[in-house]
Amino acid sequence: MARVDKTIKKLAILTSGGDAPGMNTFIRSAVRKALDLNLEVYGIYEGYQGMIEDKITKLNYDSVCNIGKTGGTILKTSRSKEFLTVEGRKKASDNLDKHGIDAVICCGGNGSYKGLEALATQWQGQVIGTPGTIDNDVMFTDFTIGFDTAVNTAMSAIDNLRDTGDSHNMHFIVEVMGRHCGDIARAVGIASGAIDVLIPETVSDINHVINSIRENGHNIIVIAEGDETGGAQKLSETLKEAFTKVHPGEEAKFRVCILGHVQRGGRPSARDRILAHEMAEFAVNSLLNGVTLKAVGIAKNEYVLTNLS
Repeated sequence: MARVDKTIKKLAILTSGGDAPGMNTFIRSAVRKALDLNLEVYGIYEGYQGMIEDKITKLNYDSVCNIGKTGGTILKTSRSKEFLTVEGRKKASDNLDKHGIDAVICCGGNGSYKGLEALATQWQGQVIGTPGTIDNDVMFTDFTIGFDTAVNTAMSAIDNLRDTGDSHNMHFIVEVMGRHCGDIARAVGIASGAIDVLIPETVSDINHVINSIRENGHNIIVIAEGDETGGAQKLSETLKEAFTKVHPGEEAKFRVCILGHVQRGGRPSARDRILAHEMAEFAVNSLLNGVTLKAVGIAKNEYVLTNLS
């Protein structure tokens, strides 16, 4: 996009909610793009709470040098109950005005988008959101920053578990993140050849899982943390009880592995780095074209804008 809006002189960037691999790449690319366009760039540390506490610092090229290869976020992140209040958002708005900031880019998930929308009710600057969350649970985008890396991290863990499972004829139930969205579980289940994948979007068939186990010596079962069966530990207990009833006298060795927050960390994959870079540049260009209250997404391999609401 060509730059058509010349009112933006100062841009602020924050990361909010859960961290995701690729957020640092996003920060680096947004800062570089903005500086190349002669904007002043500020980093808001510790999310919306940092906006309230005026943890706002000017950034330059050196600030983001060599950060793209690292996981997490150099700007830190947090969740803020105070920002849910009118008083909290008033403090945040006043701090943005004190620094003369004209626009804010936030990289985060659904809660972060809601924060931007709420901020816009009390602040006159432009706001735009970009999807950064490993769960891939943001609407109107095919992929979110961090999802690909999380899948690869989980797949690597499962590949390692298979060696032990094969050696002991042992079944592993692997729990991955995803409270309401089964995208990680589905993707890693396919990639690692799991016999079954249990996700929140479908009703799980325990009998199907048991029958699959009966046919093989060792197996991997992937479950999203938000599945209605209650997670890996509960599923293990259910399967042991059910398997004993169906096959009395036979032992089924079930072991639980909950990957948890390890999926959020680590070096971002090439795919996540490219996605983060392109979304950052698209977001900056969109703001300079007068866009506000929008979310960046990718649909059918094209970058798009959707209303935050």
